Amino acid sequence: MTLFRPVGLKELELIAEAGWREFPPRLPWQPIFYPVLNFEYAAQIASEWNTKDENSAYCGFVTQFDVADAFVSRYDVQVVGTKGHQELWVPAEDLAELNAHIEAPIAVLASYFGESFSGTVDRDTELPTSVVPPAS
Repeated sequence: MTLFRPVGLKELELIAEAGWREFPPRLPWQPIFYPVLNFEYAAQIASEWNTKDENSAYCGFVTQFDVADAFVSRYDVQVVGTKGHQELWVPAEDLAELNAHIEAPIAVLASYFGESFSGTVDRDTELPTSVVPPAS
């Protein structure tokens, strides 16, 4: 199954440090890892929420990754707004196992930068220069 995850800068840096193969562990106050089921919803979060959030460094990114269908079938689809707002709620303790079932490197499909973003962006990758892009 193809999934999407909106992330801020720190989470993206940790994904890059892990070789684009896994998501970082959840923080103690984050009991759920919630990938979303469509690009549009992920883009809405990344562009409308992350770009206004200091903890996201005022930027948001839409990541895409594939996970074995047999693994993700254990999680029910949650609708958290309109019918297009679909997520999987993966308990934090299951994240390492989900990471083990990612079938290809995590990709960045879109980057969004808010007015308060203060970093520099590489023109070729559209990623902040603090992020090591995946090997091509």
